[in-house]
Amino acid sequence: MATVDIRNLKNEVVGKLDLSDEVFSGPVNEGLLYDAVKQYRASQRAGTHKTKTRKDVSGSGKKPWRQKGTGRARVGEIRNPLWRKGGTVFGPQPRDYEYHLPKKMFRAALRSAAVLPGTVMPPACPPVAVT
Repeated sequence: MATVDIRNLKNEVVGKLDLSDEVFSGPVNEGLLYDAVKQYRASQRAGTHKTKTRKDVSGSGKKPWRQKGTGRARVGEIRNPLWRKGGTVFGPQPRDYEYHLPKKMFRAALRSAAVLPGTVMPPACPPVAVT
């Protein structure tokens, strides 16, 4: 059984706690931890990005000129995406990025996360000395 120190707000050791080997030992599933973190971060996204389509852009829906006889290209409205200040085609629209992991995957990820502090993991990057 692993033992951890219990500390108060002044960082003084006030006791010890025995941790169960059933919960705090075992394999760490890094792929499952990655999926759990990815799911958590996806649910935190705001998803408020938006561009204006041809229906949202200001301007009239009237034909700028008649269909035939002017020598110019035919056109229906000035909000056309091909025109300057026209709408955007297939731009981002507000949406919800949240999704859920299956219960068994989520619980297994929690078990892996509980085991993780007791394992020796290599540092992600070497410490940098600040002078």
